[in-house]
Amino acid sequence: MADRTETEKRDLAKELAAAVRGEVSFAAADRALMTMDASNYRRVPRAVVAPRDAEDVAAALRVCREHGVPVVPRGGGTSIAGQATGVGVVLDFTRHMRRIVSLNPAARTAVVQPGVVLDDLRTAAGAHGLTFGPDPSTHSRCTLGGMIGNNSCGSHSVAWGTTADSVRELELLTYGGERVRAGRGTDPTGAPTGLPPRLRDGVKGLVDAELALLRTGYPDLPRRISGYALDALLPEKGTDLARALTGSEGTLGVLTEAAVRLVETPAARVLAVLAYPDESAAAEAAHTLLPHRPMTVEGMAADLVGDAAGLPKGGAWLFVEMGGASPGEAAARAQSLCRAAAADGSTDHTVVTDPAGQRALWRIREDASGTATRLSDGSEAWPGWEDCAVPPARLGPYLRDFRALLTQHGLRGTPYGHFGDGCIHIRIDFDLLTPPGIRRFRDFSYDLGELVVSYGGSLSGEHGDGQARAELLPKMYGPELVRVFERFKSLWDPAAGLNPGMLVRPARLDENLRFEVLPARPVPVEFGYPHDNGDFSAAVRRCVGVAKCRNTTTSPGSTDVMCPSFRATGEEQHSTRGRARLLHEMLAGEVITDGWRSPEVHDALDLCLSCKGCRSDCPVGVDMATYKAEFLHHHYEGRVRPAAHYSMGRLPQWLHAAAPLAPALNVLARTPLAAVAKRLGGIAAERPIPPLATETFTRWWWRRRKTAAAPPPSGGRTVILWPDTFTNHLSPEVGRAAVRVLEAAGLRPLLPPTAPLRQPGGALPQPSLPRLHRPPLCCGLTYVSTGQLDRARTVMRRTVEVLSPLLRDGHPLVVLEPSCAAALRTDLPELLADDPRAAQLARSVRTFAQALEELAPDWQPPRIDRPVAGQTHCHQHAVLGDAAERRLRERAGLTGRLSGGCCGLAGNFGFERGHYDVSVACAEDQLLPAVRESSTDAEILADGFSCRTQLDQLGDRPGRHLAEVLAEALGEPG
Repeated sequence: MADRTETEKRDLAKELAAAVRGEVSFAAADRALMTMDASNYRRVPRAVVAPRDAEDVAAALRVCREHGVPVVPRGGGTSIAGQATGVGVVLDFTRHMRRIVSLNPAARTAVVQPGVVLDDLRTAAGAHGLTFGPDPSTHSRCTLGGMIGNNSCGSHSVAWGTTADSVRELELLTYGGERVRAGRGTDPTGAPTGLPPRLRDGVKGLVDAELALLRTGYPDLPRRISGYALDALLPEKGTDLARALTGSEGTLGVLTEAAVRLVETPAARVLAVLAYPDESAAAEAAHTLLPHRPMTVEGMAADLVGDAAGLPKGGAWLFVEMGGASPGEAAARAQSLCRAAAADGSTDHTVVTDPAGQRALWRIREDASGTATRLSDGSEAWPGWEDCAVPPARLGPYLRDFRALLTQHGLRGTPYGHFGDGCIHIRIDFDLLTPPGIRRFRDFSYDLGELVVSYGGSLSGEHGDGQARAELLPKMYGPELVRVFERFKSLWDPAAGLNPGMLVRPARLDENLRFEVLPARPVPVEFGYPHDNGDFSAAVRRCVGVAKCRNTTTSPGSTDVMCPSFRATGEEQHSTRGRARLLHEMLAGEVITDGWRSPEVHDALDLCLSCKGCRSDCPVGVDMATYKAEFLHHHYEGRVRPAAHYSMGRLPQWLHAAAPLAPALNVLARTPLAAVAKRLGGIAAERPIPPLATETFTRWWWRRRKTAAAPPPSGGRTVILWPDTFTNHLSPEVGRAAVRVLEAAGLRPLLPPTAPLRQPGGALPQPSLPRLHRPPLCCGLTYVSTGQLDRARTVMRRTVEVLSPLLRDGHPLVVLEPSCAAALRTDLPELLADDPRAAQLARSVRTFAQALEELAPDWQPPRIDRPVAGQTHCHQHAVLGDAAERRLRERAGLTGRLSGGCCGLAGNFGFERGHYDVSVACAEDQLLPAVRESSTDAEILADGFSCRTQLDQLGDRPGRHLAEVLAEALGEPG
C-alpha cells in the first residue's frame, strides 16, 4: 500500500510539473506553510501549485481531476473559518496571479486577478479618487480572490456593503474544467448568463423548483454571509449569478478573474469617537446613528482597548467616520452626529480631524483580531465564533444574552466589531488542548448557534462558514434549504473535488483542530518565555495567522519594522507567520520530521534578521528573534557551527583580543588578505571590514580620568555608562560624545569595573585604571543572535555579578547602542530567569535620551534647528520605545521623523555570507530612500552601529548618533 501511495505521489508530481508553468512543490516546507490559515483548523496538503495564469489553473485542475485529488484555492491565508486549508493540492494565487488587468475610472470598475492584494487595488484606484468599498482589517495582505470567496466586508460596510455588493462579473473554472463567466441577468432560456449547457439547465431547474423556499428561507439582515446566496438567483433580484457565487468559499469553482465596482471616496474624513458607559449601551446606540449616513460604526470596549491614548472617558466606544466634500463639511457632520449621540446616551466624545491621529486609533481596531487572542491575564483566546451577526436594532439585547452564555459555559471573550451592521467579532478562551475543553467548545457552539438564530441572525456575518460553522447551518436555514445547498454543490462539483468539507457536507466543527498535534508537555528550552509560562509550544501558538507580517507596503506615517525579510523576498517562509508555521509543524513532527535538526526550519530562519520587529508590531507579540536563537541553539548542539558563528557570533572576544593590534589590523583589512579572512570567517565578500578604534572608549575613559585636571561633576546624579562592544571598539566617538553631553546635563557618568566589586555595601569604584587584561563585560547579544546560548548565559551571569552591587541603590544603566540595551532589557532576564538580579538589571536600563529626560529634566539641550532623516533602530522600536528620543530631538530643534523598517545589516546578519542581497534590499525599503530624499542640510541620525555602517557602505551620507550631534552643538568644553 505504501509503495502504491508513493507511486501515485510521483505520478501526480510528474504530471503537474509537466502541465503547469508555475511552481509545483511537494516539499515538506512548502506544504507545512499551507497547513493552516487564521482559524483553529489544520490540514496537510499533498502539494502546493502557484499558477501563472488561468491556463495553468485549468491544467492543474485537469491533472488533479484525473488523479482524484481535491483542490483548494488560497489567497492571503487570513480566513478564520478553515476554508483556506485542505488535504489536496493548494493553489497559491499570491505568487503570480496578482495583476490589476484594467482599471476604468469613468465606469468605476476594475478587472483583477484573484491574487491582487486589496491595498494594491485601493492604491491604484486612489489615484482617481476611487476605492474598493469592502475593507477588512487585513486589507494590507488579504486578496480579492479570498474576499470574493468569503464575501468579506470590513468597517465601511454600512456605507458600501459587502464584497457581493461590489462584484460585477466572475470568471471561474469548475473542477470538471468548464469555464464560467458569471454576471447578472438571463439568457434567452431564462437561465443565468455565462453558464455552459450542463450547468445552465441544472441551475435553472433547481431555482425554478425551489422558488418558494428561496423567497422565504433567508433572514433579512445586512451581514447575512452564511450558506450559498441562492436567493440572488431569484428573478426579482435580477438573477445575479456573480452575487450568488460570491461567498461560496472555493467550493463551486476556482476564480481566475473578477470585474469589480469601485466607489468614490470622500474628499475629507473625520473620525468621531463616542464614549458610552458600557458595551451594551454602545451596541444599543449603534443603529440609531445610521440615519446620519456614517461611513463606519465600529464598537470596542475597555477590555480590548486597554489604556489607549486619545479616547474620551468611557467603558466602550463607537468609532464613527464621517465624510464630506471638505474638511469643514466632514467636521460639521461629525459634530452634528455627536450632538445627536449625546442626546441618545453618549457620555462623551472626541472628534479627530488629524489623519495621523485617525490612523493611530484605527490601528487599535485593525490589530484587534490579533490582540484579542490574549486576554488581560495572558490566557489564550481563539476564533470559532468570530463574526456572527444579528439585525442591528437587536444587537444590544443579543450582546447581553451572549455575555450570559459565555458566563454559563465558564468562558471569557472580548466582543468588538461592526456594531452598525450588527456583526460581532470575538476571540474566546476555549481550551482546545484537552478533550473536556473541546467538548465545551462544541457545546457552546451549538448553544450560541441557537441564540444567534433566535435573534434572526446569521452564523457568519463576514468570514464565511468554512468548517467552523457549516455544521450548524441546519439550525439557521433548516434541513430542507441545506439540502438545496447540497444539490447546488453537486451540480457544480459532482466529484466533490473543490474544497471538500467546507460549507456543505462539512467536517465536524471540532475535528482537524490545529492544536491536537502539538506536544502534550512543554519541550525543554533555554529561554524563560515569561509571557507563555515557559512553554515554547504556547509561544509558537501565539501566531494566529492574521499575517500582518505579510504587509508589502508602508502606510503613511508608519514606523513599523515587521517583517523586513518578507518585504525583501515576498516569500511566505520568510514572513513571521511562515516561520511560526514551520516551528508549529516541527513540534507536530508530521510534515517536518527532523525536530530541532530540521533543514526546512533552519532555511526559513536563516533570513530572519532578528530585528525583533514582530515583538512589537505583531498584534499577538510573536518574538521570532528569540525563537530563532532557541532553534539555533538546539540545531547546532554538539555540532560544528557555520564559520560566521565563530567570527561574528564571538565578536566581543575577538575585538578585545585585537584591540592592541588595531592599527596593524586596519592596514591588513585594506590588503588582499582581507578577502581570505572574510572567506574563512563566513563573511560576505561584498562587505568591507569596519576599521577598529585605535583607542577604545574604555581606554580613553580611564586615560581621561587619570590625567584630567578637574574632577568629574560631583553634584549630579550618578549613572553607570555601559561600554558596549560596538561603542568601545568600533565607534568610541559615540561614547566620548555621550560623556560630554551627560556631564553638560549635570550627570556623573561612571564606567563599571571589569570584575565584581568586593567593597562593603557595594560602594561605587573610584576612578582608576582597571586591569585591562580582564575580559570586558558584555550583554551577550552576538551570542544570542547566533544561538550560542550557553556562552551567552555565561557572559550574562558575569555581567550580573559585576553590575548588581552598583545597581542596588537605583543607579540607572545608560546604554548607547540600542541593540545592546534591548538585549539587557529582554534577552538577559529571559535567559537568566532563575536569577532575580537579572530582572533588576533589566529594569535599570535606560537609553541615552531616557536618562537625560528622567535624570536631568530641567537641562536644555543646545538648539540645532535642522531637519533630520534616518532610521529608528529596529530594537529600539520593538523593545525600548523612542518617545524620549523624539522629545529630545524636538527640544533641540531637530525636526522631522525617522523612518521605520530595518537597516538590513542587523548586527551579524548583513555580514554573513549569502545575506548581502537581502540586506541591501532591506536597506532600500525605507532607510536609503529616506536619506536620499532628505534635504542637503538634514542631520542623518542613526543610533545603532549597524545602521551607521549600512549607511557608510551603501549610502553617500554618513549617519551619527544623537549624542554626537548634541555634543558637537555644545562646542568645545570650557
